[in-house]
Amino acid sequence: MFSGSDEDLRRTDITQPAVFIHSVAVAKSHGADFKPDMVAGHSLGEFSALVACGALSFESGLKLVSQRANAMQKCCEKVPGTMAAIIGLPDAKIEEICAGLNGKGMVVVPANYNSPGQVVISGSKEAIAAACPLMTEAGAKRALPLVVGGAFHSPLMTPAKDELAKAISETQFNTPVCPIYQNVDAKPHVNPDEIKANLVTQLNSPVRWTQSVLNMIADGAEEFTECGPGTVLTGLIKRIRG
Repeated sequence: MFSGSDEDLRRTDITQPAVFIHSVAVAKSHGADFKPDMVAGHSLGEFSALVACGALSFESGLKLVSQRANAMQKCCEKVPGTMAAIIGLPDAKIEEICAGLNGKGMVVVPANYNSPGQVVISGSKEAIAAACPLMTEAGAKRALPLVVGGAFHSPLMTPAKDELAKAISETQFNTPVCPIYQNVDAKPHVNPDEIKANLVTQLNSPVRWTQSVLNMIADGAEEFTECGPGTVLTGLIKRIRG
């Protein structure tokens, strides 16, 4: 985490355990009295959120994150993919453009609904290259290719999902001390079996962060504490709140 090169830290099998450890450490730094009323995590952050609410032990969480990262790294090496941030275009239009390219045999999908007007798409390099100019032509303020290791939260991650499913099924999950709003449906969950099933599905499904935050606010959330390496989510929440 502190001595690796930029190239090393971009490898998803290194990035994910590093971010997980940092995020849990930040949560623990709030002390024993840190008792959230609800939690959520963005993609990988769902694992640290599960530790924060007691659904997973730190050791089990780290083991799963490592297995998840290794499985995803294998997908990245087998079928190179990438992602792009689309700024200033309605969700429905982004979905429409992706569907049109998928109909032509390409692979590109909305991967992260980060905030109103900010969606990240994911897919093959060919599909992302084709999608970006179409997004701009449709009115997007920016269609920015991202420097990432692969096509996360897309169908290209399905082999990783299948590999992770076995590891999750063999891991002990507890009933959390509070609901966790999961990426796949943006809804609160406390049932360990539901949490496990959603965690598996998450790998090749979109992260519904905008919807999760809106649902948390509707359910009474007034103050958010970000536990991670930065303040990106805090910024997204401010935009979601409007």
